[in-house]
Amino acid sequence: MGNLLFRKLLSDIIYFFLTASLSITVIIWVIQAVNFLDFVTEDGHSLRVYFAYSLLSLPKIFSRILIFTFFISCFYIINRYEENNEILVFWTNGIKKIQIINFLLKFSILFIILQLFLSLYLVPYSQNLSRIYLKTSNIDFLPTLITEKKFINVFKDLTIFADEYDDGGKIKKIYINEKINDSSSKIIIALNGKIKKSDDVYTLKLYDGSIINSNDSNFYNINFKETEYDLSKFTSKTVTHQKIQQIPSRDLLNCIYYFYNKKEINSSICLNRKIESVSEEIYKRVVIPFYILILSLISSSILIKPRSNKYIKYYKTLVFVIGFILIIISQVGFKLFSQDIFIDTFVYLAPIMIVLFYYLLILFKTNFRLKYL
Repeated sequence: MGNLLFRKLLSDIIYFFLTASLSITVIIWVIQAVNFLDFVTEDGHSLRVYFAYSLLSLPKIFSRILIFTFFISCFYIINRYEENNEILVFWTNGIKKIQIINFLLKFSILFIILQLFLSLYLVPYSQNLSRIYLKTSNIDFLPTLITEKKFINVFKDLTIFADEYDDGGKIKKIYINEKINDSSSKIIIALNGKIKKSDDVYTLKLYDGSIINSNDSNFYNINFKETEYDLSKFTSKTVTHQKIQQIPSRDLLNCIYYFYNKKEINSSICLNRKIESVSEEIYKRVVIPFYILILSLISSSILIKPRSNKYIKYYKTLVFVIGFILIIISQVGFKLFSQDIFIDTFVYLAPIMIVLFYYLLILFKTNFRLKYL
């Protein structure tokens, strides 16, 4: 009978967790997807790129809210059992409070494994994949981005201005400014032009104009009757360099190893980054998941009622507030990092130490016996 009751408790928590997590994830994803519309309206990427990039953000969203929804799920279900007197079934079958607490503590390990898989592997992989996908994509909506009498800067190091432009792609009085490097540039002026697309690559067919090349020392001018300006060599202004959130966890751990062991750094990833930023990212991926253990203990603290029933409502509120504060602490704990190995080690081990302290406190409050552990 005891196993059946524990399975029922487990299924209720999982069902609520999945419902809450998926609902919140979808809501955040929709809001975020609206912001990603800039890839189409301002950067000129296709809807296919937009949807792919948006979908690849789902693992990150789910991972970020997992610790919160886990606490809410455990707190809500245990509180519901208390409010509806369903918890009495456990007591009448000889199940002790500490046994339920231990069950939730062991159950939380599954969520830690899930969170570690997401944060260590799936999220960095999906984020890096979205970056690569965006970097290799074309500017598919260029014709729709060109507006009369406005400077267009959808490409990096390239500015286009059109005095007149029609839906057929024909342009009158076009100005192009290409930055070659810090000291030289190219300016193209043409009376007429037309946008052409071949093999998913855009080019500008220009008529009756001139090309002005300039640098710090001199410049020269070339007139032309007809020329073709290739846009395929330009990349989008969308940020496509690898952020620290997109770097594989193994590479970040190597950076930590190089630094604390004072070894020569031979990785370009480590050379260009501060150890603080690497430590913070490792904290987010490795340490935060272990706060799930603490939250399972805090949510199960509802079972330990105060001596007077008139304080039960305040006690439950206090338990929820403590859990919420712990979630905030878990998210900002990386700010304590320094270059001192002892302080950093303390920050890394903080969730385990809090778990041990809180668990001993629960054992004291429940007057435990070893046979129930």
